[in-house]
Amino acid sequence: MRTKPDTKPQNLDDRRDFLKKTGLAASALATPYFITSSSAKAQEQSKNDRMPIGLIGAGGMGKGNMGVATRTADLVAIADVDSRHAEEVNQKFSKGKADVYEDYRAIIDRDDIKILHIATPDHWHTKPLIEAMLAGKDVYCEKPLTLTIDEGKLIRKVQKETGRIVQVGTQQRSQFRTFVKALAMVAEGRVGKIKRVQAAIGGAPTCDAIAASEPPKSLNWDRWLGPAPVAEYRSAQQGKSRATNCHRQFRWWYEYSGGKLTDWGAHHVDICVMAIQAAGQAANPLSISGSASHPVEFNAGMPSEKDRYNTANEFKFTVKFPEDVEMVIRHDTDNGILIEGTEGRIFVNRGSLKGSPVEALTENPLPDGAIDRAYKNLPRKGQERSAHWSNFFHCAETRKEPISDVHSHMKMLNICHLAGICGRLGRELKWDDEKEEIVGDVEANSFLKRPYRKGYEIEMMQNA
Repeated sequence: MRTKPDTKPQNLDDRRDFLKKTGLAASALATPYFITSSSAKAQEQSKNDRMPIGLIGAGGMGKGNMGVATRTADLVAIADVDSRHAEEVNQKFSKGKADVYEDYRAIIDRDDIKILHIATPDHWHTKPLIEAMLAGKDVYCEKPLTLTIDEGKLIRKVQKETGRIVQVGTQQRSQFRTFVKALAMVAEGRVGKIKRVQAAIGGAPTCDAIAASEPPKSLNWDRWLGPAPVAEYRSAQQGKSRATNCHRQFRWWYEYSGGKLTDWGAHHVDICVMAIQAAGQAANPLSISGSASHPVEFNAGMPSEKDRYNTANEFKFTVKFPEDVEMVIRHDTDNGILIEGTEGRIFVNRGSLKGSPVEALTENPLPDGAIDRAYKNLPRKGQERSAHWSNFFHCAETRKEPISDVHSHMKMLNICHLAGICGRLGRELKWDDEKEEIVGDVEANSFLKRPYRKGYEIEMMQNA
């Protein structure tokens, strides 16, 4: 039986502090406090065979994913620091019946919600994900999973300790016509021993100086910044209809993202690593070298200007692996993945799969079950986004490891983060994959983590 406090704390932080002091479970904090509908309506919505789901981050990816998730689940709670985003998703997918919060912790603290989707900007992924796992939730979290390498260490530790199911939104792992088929071909020896893989991910945009301005009335800018340093809101009009600002174009600021390297890199570097592994070869990076151009000057690895995009816009890196295998990450050729082996090569992207081993399938098709084996022998339903969500729901029910688990995701994402550090410092980095640290470079190792702004630290409080 839950004990009610004698006095009512004034806000969510006060209430959480009260629970910590009294020893009550964090799940006691279930009362909506921002914009709410009747909680009875939300409960009534879920009184069927469909599971209730909570959404943290109701922007573009959250909206797109709810279009798939709500075929199976009922969206009963939404958290977003932009009330306009939250209300749009509420009306579209819940007919206005979902509870809406500004603080995501109100969703995490609800006993009736066991499944969450995190679709926030990159710098807001790790904190709610860890807190959700500690609260006993299964989570589908957008990529890239982290802003730093050290965040990935903590996520993997908590996942192992809690046993929660976490699916990362690297949906190319669930695209069977191209990427999974390519991996199946590699596993069947159709390219021979891999010597080189290439991830062509395109360049990133630049912009002129963006003036500081007032944030939209619907946006809690301070809370949007969250763990990131305090910064002015910036917005500028581009042409007649398109605006650029740090709210929507967050990927092009290092303060909130790793730029193109952790955006498209999290997709294509991922498939490159999986291809090396599918060939039965070691995919533990040994070193990374190369160069990157940035829209602003960098001093000791930090951008010198805060009023414009600052992530790398042009780059070429070479990652060395055991057995003289190398991976090239570049911006300046056709978007896609090139897999080169001793018996042939394959080019694959979201629209095509080609190469002499592909042409040879006409006479020598893949054996039965090859695609299933490449997909961990898990059930397959739909393509890409729908298949990825189907896999997540299946694994949440069966407690099997999902196709995009946090451990394999961080193995490849570490490479993307290292590329960013290499480009910012302008020198080769030696990597100890077992210790997950850069060898003999104190300055470079300082970039493996970032401080969290006071008041936005990760709450390591686990429910009973």
